[in-house]
Amino acid sequence: MTDLANDLLLRALLREPVERTPVWMMRQAGRYLPEYRELRARAGDFLTLCSTPDLACEITVQPIRRFPLDAAILFSDILTVPHAMGLGLYFAEGEGPRFERPVRTTRDLARLGVPDIETDLGYVTEAVRRVRRELDGRVPLIGFAGSPWTVATYCVEGGGSKNHARIKGMLYGEPALLHGLLEVLTRATTDYLNAQIAAGAQAVMVFDTWGGVLSPAAYREFSLQYMARIAQGVTRTSEGRRVPLVLFTKGAGPRLTEMADTGCDALGVDWTTDLAEARRLTADRVALQGNLDPSVLYAAPEAISREVGRVLASYGRGPGHVFNLGHGIHPDIDPANVTAMLEAVHAQSPAFHA
Repeated sequence: MTDLANDLLLRALLREPVERTPVWMMRQAGRYLPEYRELRARAGDFLTLCSTPDLACEITVQPIRRFPLDAAILFSDILTVPHAMGLGLYFAEGEGPRFERPVRTTRDLARLGVPDIETDLGYVTEAVRRVRRELDGRVPLIGFAGSPWTVATYCVEGGGSKNHARIKGMLYGEPALLHGLLEVLTRATTDYLNAQIAAGAQAVMVFDTWGGVLSPAAYREFSLQYMARIAQGVTRTSEGRRVPLVLFTKGAGPRLTEMADTGCDALGVDWTTDLAEARRLTADRVALQGNLDPSVLYAAPEAISREVGRVLASYGRGPGHVFNLGHGIHPDIDPANVTAMLEAVHAQSPAFHA
């Protein structure tokens, strides 16, 4: 077993007793930090940051140097997998990610294949190995991937979308075509997460950013079943200990019960669902991660402390809570307010574990 100076996150994700609630933030390695913006300016573009292991390692550990966080999360992007499939990922200024060759026909689907992870995405696994060496056991490293449904939305739309018209048209009009795409993405995502674990990731998370735009029936068919297959296929033990799997669907709400049935270890919860309700729905079968509204970090430290207390009280006493934002940190947040949040979690959470 690899020694960790701080294994609070791993214990909490497995619902084991902890002395205080562990805390990390979605998108904690990124744009709100001045040291990230300086490195991004030198690198020139986002894809260079993701595909250069030394740079990805540096960005991953930047927040660990600055803040008393309980985990690092790999700096990467959920679209590295379809990029490795040859869809031609690029980032348009002011428009976000775009694909040169979206998947919209059976011919488009036929040209896709599951990438060879070490050949086509070796820069990611090398970044994992470098981060582990740099962390040197201070805190665990979280690897991640996008859910098949969420990644498929970008593959079909050709980029971001407000109403997901193309992929929803495919969902209702050509479901077999969409299932074919989701099958390929599920195999690739499972391989990708397993490669991250083999390289040293100590927990993994699947981000289903757009699952909440689906009807309940469509969510089960086109998102949840594929995340359940990832849960069944991902490596769950490495370096002598359990590798927790976290699933996060933004806007999941009442779907949390079904999500807990997948065999995952933990569920992310956004700020629109009370943690007490999430705990009731999941019956303490899984750990819960969340769920401070990211916009709270625009407020003064006193208000941040109050809202931290509200989140902790909402979950209540006992193991199984990882404090986090309900979604990614906004890029214009003052890092001093992150410090205020962390200090509040450290000060207030031990009472919930006494």
